[in-house]
Amino acid sequence: MYRSTVPALTLASFLALPALAEEVSTFTLDNGMEVVVIEDHRAPVAVNMVWYRIGAADEPPGRSGIAHFLEHLMFKGTGQLAPGEFSATVELNGGMDNAFTGQDYTAYYQRVAADRLDRMMEMEADRMTGLILTDEVVLPERDVILEERNQRVENDPGALFSEQRAAAQYLNHPYRIPIIGWRHEMAALTRQDALDFYGEYYAPNNAVLVVAGDVDPDTVLEMAETHFGPIAANPDLRARIRPSEPPQIAERRVMFEDPRIAQPHVMRSYLAPERNPGAQGEAAALVFLSELLGGSSASSLMGRELEFNEKTALYTSAYYDGVALDPTTFSLIVVPVPGRSLAEAEADLDRMIARFLEQGVDADLFERLKSQIRAQEIYRKDNLQGLAQIYGEALASGLGVADVQAWPDILQSVTPEDVMAAAGRLFDRRHAVTGYYDRPAEAAPETIR
Repeated sequence: MYRSTVPALTLASFLALPALAEEVSTFTLDNGMEVVVIEDHRAPVAVNMVWYRIGAADEPPGRSGIAHFLEHLMFKGTGQLAPGEFSATVELNGGMDNAFTGQDYTAYYQRVAADRLDRMMEMEADRMTGLILTDEVVLPERDVILEERNQRVENDPGALFSEQRAAAQYLNHPYRIPIIGWRHEMAALTRQDALDFYGEYYAPNNAVLVVAGDVDPDTVLEMAETHFGPIAANPDLRARIRPSEPPQIAERRVMFEDPRIAQPHVMRSYLAPERNPGAQGEAAALVFLSELLGGSSASSLMGRELEFNEKTALYTSAYYDGVALDPTTFSLIVVPVPGRSLAEAEADLDRMIARFLEQGVDADLFERLKSQIRAQEIYRKDNLQGLAQIYGEALASGLGVADVQAWPDILQSVTPEDVMAAAGRLFDRRHAVTGYYDRPAEAAPETIR
């Protein structure tokens, strides 16, 4: 689920880790498209990613799911490529491709031999403006995304629970709406909805090209200028302005029951600040707070006390990810042992938070975490696609290249005092949603799946 798997490091192995900095070149085409090139010459491979600064949280009211729907439709063909030919061409060239939609972005990528990069850019540029949509293509694909929702959400009580908690967390901000969309709005999406969304947001001045691998920056720039450079910017692209949250003055609670639930638990999420350009210190402190409270079971406060010492919990964790355009969440979970109620598990959770605020940061654990977090940042960048994703996600979510490169040092500069100050600001029940995930009382054991 959320637990870190970074191994403990000896001092020798920590000192032997490679430097965090990578060779990154940045360019901006005349049409406003950003280009980021990350050199990694260990293997003759390249990852080509196009990130659009448009996600589920940018959708027009009543059209939830349109960003994800359009992601599907982007594989349906252009004047140059038949439906399905894009992915078939990638595969024919020995590569793999896919796409994904988030609240703040939509991204498309290919991983290929480096000498196939030019063809990948050519195809991405083609579908940036050349997508052809007919009802014969759109309507069957709408059935596909509805079935995807059936499989991933309707048939998964955990996903339904997550939707309900998000809807309670945000009163006004569109993060309350699921990325895949609400089913009744998805069912009403049309070809024109897709074309309108595509026409406004799929433009070079709303996109970031990230290329990582065995590449030369000047050559990549030349390719980008050849394929993306001739595409006109959208002069009518609207500023990315979203509804904001009003001051929150009351705690919210979600009581979710489903006979399919096998493992009841309690989950608490607090509104939390995101990483902002030039101001990532608070987010860095929250990364340490999540590890201190609910990282490793053997060392974190909740794991050590509730799982090992008191043996009242089967599992505990804390989770925070600050890469978001707008305020995000900090979450904690306690899975109680059989026979222990969710009310008792919630009391355990509150007791651990109170103990942490009273006792403060364990100095020895804090220093070990610094080494582990540094290692985690290095290991994340060791994967070529992961490296491209770190930069693309950040740039599509409001951060810059300088913020990405400064992040490891900012993490290392966090002090125990920073963590305690961040915890004091975070743990306000007026900004929290507490969710109970449970079986109905009358559910018989044999009905559990």
